[in-house]
This record gives sequence, structure tokens and C-alpha cells, in this order.
Amino acid sequence: MDNNTPNSRTARRQQAEAEQKSSRKHKKTPKKKKGLMKTLFKAIVIIGLLFLAAGGGLFAYYASTAPELDENLLKDPLSSKVLDRNENVIYTTGNEKRKYTPYDEIPKELEAAILATEDSRFYKHHGIDLWRLGGAVLANLKSGFGSQGASTLTQQVIKNSFFTNEKTLKRKAQEAWLAFKLERNYSKEEIFEMYFNKVLMSGNKYGFGTGAEYFFGKELKELELPEMAMLAGMPQSPNAYNPFKHPERAQKRRDIVLKLMTQHKKITQEEMDTAKSIPVTASLLPEEKREKPTDIKYQAYIDIAMDELQKAGYKDIEADGVTIQTALDPNAQEAVEKALADPSNFESDTIQAGMTVVDTKTGEIVAVGGGRDYKLFNHNFASDQKRQPGSSIKPILDYGPAIEYLNWSTGQTIVDEKTKGIKANNVDNRFKGPITIRQAVYESRNIPAIKTFEEVGTKNAAKFANSLGLPVKELYQSDAIGGSKNDFSTLQMAGAFAAFGNEGIYNTPHAVKKIILRDGKTEINLSPDPVSAMKDSTAYMVTDMLRDVMTKPNGTGTKANIPGMDIAGKTGTTNYSAEDKKLYNIGKNSVPDSWFAGYTTDYTIAVWGGHEKRNEPIVGFQGGRDMPKVLFRQVMNDITSGNYPKKFKKPSSVEEATIVAGSQPLQLANNSTPTNLKVDELFVRGTLPKRTYVEPEPEEEVAELEAPSDLRAEYNADKQEIDLKWKHNKPDSDTIDGDVTFAVSVSVDGGATQALTETGDGSFTFGNVEPGHTYTFSVIAKAGSLVSSPASTTLMIQATEEEKPEEKPEDQQQGDTDQNNGDEGQNNGSNNENNNGNGNNNENNNNGNNGNSNNGNNGNNGNNENNGNNSGTNGSGTDGTNTENNGGGTGEEGSDGVSSKPSKDPNSNTASSTKPSATKPEETTTPNDN
Repeated sequence: MDNNTPNSRTARRQQAEAEQKSSRKHKKTPKKKKGLMKTLFKAIVIIGLLFLAAGGGLFAYYASTAPELDENLLKDPLSSKVLDRNENVIYTTGNEKRKYTPYDEIPKELEAAILATEDSRFYKHHGIDLWRLGGAVLANLKSGFGSQGASTLTQQVIKNSFFTNEKTLKRKAQEAWLAFKLERNYSKEEIFEMYFNKVLMSGNKYGFGTGAEYFFGKELKELELPEMAMLAGMPQSPNAYNPFKHPERAQKRRDIVLKLMTQHKKITQEEMDTAKSIPVTASLLPEEKREKPTDIKYQAYIDIAMDELQKAGYKDIEADGVTIQTALDPNAQEAVEKALADPSNFESDTIQAGMTVVDTKTGEIVAVGGGRDYKLFNHNFASDQKRQPGSSIKPILDYGPAIEYLNWSTGQTIVDEKTKGIKANNVDNRFKGPITIRQAVYESRNIPAIKTFEEVGTKNAAKFANSLGLPVKELYQSDAIGGSKNDFSTLQMAGAFAAFGNEGIYNTPHAVKKIILRDGKTEINLSPDPVSAMKDSTAYMVTDMLRDVMTKPNGTGTKANIPGMDIAGKTGTTNYSAEDKKLYNIGKNSVPDSWFAGYTTDYTIAVWGGHEKRNEPIVGFQGGRDMPKVLFRQVMNDITSGNYPKKFKKPSSVEEATIVAGSQPLQLANNSTPTNLKVDELFVRGTLPKRTYVEPEPEEEVAELEAPSDLRAEYNADKQEIDLKWKHNKPDSDTIDGDVTFAVSVSVDGGATQALTETGDGSFTFGNVEPGHTYTFSVIAKAGSLVSSPASTTLMIQATEEEKPEEKPEDQQQGDTDQNNGDEGQNNGSNNENNNGNGNNNENNNNGNNGNSNNGNNGNNGNNENNGNNSGTNGSGTDGTNTENNGGGTGEEGSDGVSSKPSKDPNSNTASSTKPSATKPEETTTPNDN
């Protein structure tokens, strides 16, 4: 029996009642939850209805204030005005003749390409595509309002006719309402015709018919599929996809259109693949047949302004009837165009130049040089041409970051030397040893720049460059001197250098200041906000070093200098690799690019010179390498018109001190510092060196013992003896302790040296002389621990007829021929070296030298050396002949060779080699710059 079962009937009844009550309680809980959910649902519905009502009311209000549909506005673009800085009109958009195409003349394949790209459900909606709208709403919830649009082709017609690109709720509501009205008043074909003829294609070209003629020189009916796809893709960003200027971008966009056409089953996969295989440039009009704009001033500047509007998201605003306020200074623009039009500034008719002039304080682009004989919307050498910057990048990737992040002084010592791991040369193929970074900058030394870059590190270098508007990719050692894959335009370089002249404040270079809408009141400000790119101390210290580029005798920018004007600047030149020179048959001294970027407190100008194709070289200096400097000087002089700008002002964060040049670490100079070691340099305040100059103690005089002089050897045939005599200057008794003795030794026929005697006299007689041998005597002076260098002389004793030795084979005889057999410098045969003149040294450095060496006809003080590992050499000489043999020697200095007639110089009989010349650095493909 279960222990939990009640024993009595009463107990069981009570338990059952308790369980029933408990069950009722549990059943009541879900009813409470269900009621709560219902209440919440009702609240959500009510709130939703309120929002819907509010939204509907707001929509109704916006719709009621929307402009009326105007057929003229629907079919024709509005003209917009472009103003210069003085608010004078310099350009009016929409004035070009437009080819209008009725719907029934539009090729169906082109219509399919446009709809697949812009609005694939065009024939299925009533002006607003709810499916696209829903997807756009979700995207906007994730990324913010305006991140993705859902505009139908109908809405684009409305926007292009009545609105700007502003992304506001009011504009979108009015656009949707007018799109709905447009669909009720016009057929789909009529709406498509409006879009087809009104859309901006590029610059001031409107409508696909105009685009077909402008880019291909064809009627619409003559277009091929790849051409239709390219045109269909252009309206998204007309200037950016202009195939004349940006063929690579245009081709990528065309291929996207072809893919969309395949996706929406407008063409087959095979048709897509065939069309994609054709380059976008294949059928473009050649340049000589393209339309030439007339009576348009300042074309390069207008091009920059239109591109800027495109990048800011205002792709169609030129057709919106707005006013575009620019920063163009007509006087500056005319100065630039005048300089580019002067053929005397250029080495050839084909060399090109790009130039950008910005306001140093604001970053406003005041003038642009798009190239020589520039045509509107062509390749702009100021903004589109991006090339390696050469040494003009050094202040940005090397020295600027070193001052900014490492607190380097302008007097920081860096050693200009051949360094393992650096595969680069200085332009003069020489090294200057310890120099200041100031000198390294104005002489544009490459090795110090690379060393500085490595101290800074790629992370800091990239950070500094990015803050100046230069989007660097991965950085490598070659980037330190501007020779890697990071290419920049004059527009970017002008913006970066302007920050140095603006106390470290960077302003993105910009041509358009603001847009004034059709109402004349509403303005869209496009001037970017200033950014603090570096400390004012860094900006000034870099500027002060770049001043010296312009004024120092060895400065690389002296040809750009204007006397009396406070200018800072930097040159740059790039090089071809050895492979490119060979591939394109380019001369040794030819280069691809030349740069100059310079600034005052008012204007900053960056200039590039070269050819559009990099494999076409700059071949000379006049009109070539020097051309950017000459253009800079001419334009800067013209735009200042004699009103020189204010000088750069040293901030309180910088202090100046006199240091000891070349000291490591830096030392402050004092009154005892030699004048030639004093140099004034700049420091970030609070970083002055703690050490000061200490005058070095005079070196203790080292006692030296003179070598014997006037050593003579005379042969006494009767006694078969050789009498030796020599002279020696008595040493100073204060520096030399003890008596002087002389050690005499001899070597017979180049054999081992044998000690003969040590004597205090100045003579010695050597007996038992055998004719037919050569005797070399050496005399060394000794005093205590001091030993002099040797004095030597050689005497050959001729044998009598009956004692003459047997002649050697012909190939061993002494002669006049100098043979060098083998690739590794091994000499076999007879070497005869004649050295005539004073102080000439002949050296023959070989390993394994067999044979005879005869040095004859040697004038005064002529030393002939044969350095190497030699075995057995016999030499004969008469007066004036120096014969030397280094048997078994190392070949470093040379010794044991003397003349039978001594020189007046006591040391002249001791062989000595000339000081080796500096080793030429190994070649490299890294740019060599100046």
C-alpha cells in the first residue's frame, strides 16, 4: 500500500478538493497572459495607425506643396551657371545642341540595356516600385537614411526635371507623388522617351542619341551591343564613366550592364561573353575626330569642378538650373595657361605638364593646368595623371613623420653611407658621412631618406600621409624616395604641401565652394572642414628645411626660387628600371617623371612633367627635368604680381639652438666650439640636447724614428765586396731614449731575407759576392722600442762571359708584352710596365703571378707595384728604374723594391700603394633622385 494514500474516506475527500482548487488556480494564469498580449497588440495597432495617419498627413502636405508638372521641364534640361570667385559667370551648362530621339526610333536592344540597369520592372509599376522600395527601406534601416535609393525610371525623370540630389524626406515624398501623377498623365513609352533624351551622359551632353554621336560617331541604329551597354551604364556617374578619360572604369561598368542584361534574360550568356571580350576603346572616336569645344574658357578648371560635383553625389545637378560657386581666380588661371602655352618651356612638342594651384590657407583650387592645348573633358594632367612622386615625397613619408612622432631636430645627424640592406644610390653615387637631415633634404640624399623612413616605420609614415590626403597603399623601402606603386596627382600633392604652409592644418583641395538652388536662397555648402594633420612645430620645421632647397648653393630647387620671396619647396625625379631601359631602348640619363611642389603663405603649386605614356622618356634638363621648376617660378611670380606674401612665422612650439655639427647624440655648442662646427638648428620646444661641447684633449705626441736616408751600394770587383753607406738624422733626445743602431739585412735573387749585422755606424761591407746575382739590402734604424721604416736598395752584379747563366726558354724571357690570360686575373708570361712622369703609381693586382716583371724608364718619385701572390721574380734596372717584387706577400702595401740610385726622400725607396678610391655602390632598380 502506498504510504502517501490517505487512510480514511474523509482524508481522501479533502485531498481531492485541494487538488481541484489548485488546478483552478493554474488554469487562470494563461488567461491573464492572453489578455496582456491582446492589450499590447491593440496598442501597437493604435500607434501604427497614428503614425500612418501622421505620415499620411505629412505626405499629403508635402504632395500639396510639390511643383506642378511642366512638360517643358520634363523634356528639356535646365541650364546651370558656373561662377568664378568674383561671382562672374564662366560657364553655362545645357547650351550644347541636343539630339532628340522619338521613342519609335530607339533600338529595342538599347532600351533593354537601360531597363535592365535602371528599372527592370518599369512596365509593371505605376511610378513607384514597392518591391524595390521595401528592399531599400531595409537597407536604410541598417545603414542610415539615403544609403540606398529605390528610384524608378519615372522618379528619375521627375528628379532630373524638378529636384536636386538632396536626400530629404520632403524631396522623396514629392518625387513619389509627382511620379504617380506622371504615370497617370503620360504613357510608359512617353516617359521612357523623356528619360532617354533628358539624362546627362557626360559634361554637357544630354540624351543617348547625343552620347552615341559624341563617343562613337554613330547613329543609334548603328550601335553594337557592347556600345549600347556602355551608354546604358553611364548615367549612374556620367563623368566618372567617360570612356575618353576613364576607359578602365567605363569597361567595368559596361560589363556590369551586360551581366544584368543576361540576368534579366535580355541577352544570352554567349552574347554577353562575346561583348565583354571587346575592349571598350575599340570603337571610340579617335581623338582627332572628336568634337572640339569652342569659346569655352578655363576648360581644365571646369572639368575639375564637374568631376568634383560627381564625386560629391550631384551627378545631374548641371541640368537642375542651379548656380555653382567655384574658387577660380581668372588671373591665376590665365597665368597657368600662358605658361603651358609657351613652347620655350618644353623640350619637345610631345612632352606634357600638369599643374594645380591652391590657396595655402583654405585648400581652394584657384587655377588648374590640365595640359598643353587642353580640351574640355579630355585627360586632365592635373587630376587624372597619377605618377610616382620621386623625392618630392620625402617630406611626407620620411622627415615630416620623424619630426612629428620622433621629435627629431632639423640638426639630427644621420650617416650617409653605403649600408647593407639598402639597395639604392645617391644621385652622385657618393656618400657624405655624418650630415644633418637638413642637408639631406636640400641636397635630396637618398640613403639618409631611407634610413629616416626605417626609423619612422611604415605605420607612422602611412598615418602621416593619409592625414595629408594621400591614400598610400602598402609601403616599402623604395617608397621612402618615391619609387614604388603609390602614385599621386598634382592636385593631391598640392593639397598635401599646403598643410606645411598652413601651420599643419589640411584642407581637401576643392574647386566648388557651394551650390545655390533655383530658389536663389537655399545653399549647399561643399567646402570641406579643416583637419589638423600635424603639429605646428612639424609644419614649420619641415618648411624651414624646404626653404634651403630653394636657396642653398647645393639645393636642388634653386631654379624655382624667386629672390626676396619666402618660398619652400621640394623637387622630385623618378627613374626607369634597368629592365625598362633595355625593353624600351631608353638612354642612360633619361627619366619618366619630374616634379616640383612649392608654397608660400598664400599659394601652393604642384607641377608634374613627363609624357602620358611612361615609356616615353624625358631626355634632357632644359625643358625636361627642369621644366616643373621653371613653370612653378613663372606662375608664382605672375600670380603674386610683385605683392610678396607674408613670411612663414615660427610658432612658440619651436625653439632654435646652436649645435655641434655631426655630433651623435646632438650636443649644444658653446664658446669653445670651433666656428666651423657651429650650426643653428630647430627643435621641438622641450627637446634641446642636455650635453654641451667638450673640447677634446690634445693628443699625446707620438715619438717617431726616421728611416735611414741616402742608402748607397757600391760593388768592389777586386775584393768581391759590396760597400753599403747611409745617413741618419740624429733624433731629439727629449723624445728618444737610448742610442740609435742599424739592422742590416740582405735578400739574394728575391729569396728569403737574411739578417747580416746590427751596427751603430753608417756603413757596412758585405763580402763573398758572386757575380750574376741580384742583391737587395735593407737598413732599419732602432732606438729602444722604436723601429723605423726600412731603407732599401738593389744591386745586380753582372756575370762575366764565362759565368753567364744559360738563357731561359723564349716564353720565359723578359719582353714588352703584358699578357693577361683567364677570367679571374691570373697573369702568365712577361709583364713590362713603363711609367713615365712624376708621382705615378702603376699597380698590377693579381693572384698567381708567374714570370718576370721589368719596370723601366721611371722618372722621379715613380712607384711601380705588383701586388699579389708572386713566385720568383727577377728584375734588372739601371738608374731611374724602379723594380719591385712582393714575393709571397699580401699585396696590401708592397715593400722590398728599391732603386740602385737613392732618392732625396728617405722614404722614397719604400714601396707604397695609393689610397684606394671609393667603391661605387651596387646598381639598383630603386629610383635615383635629386
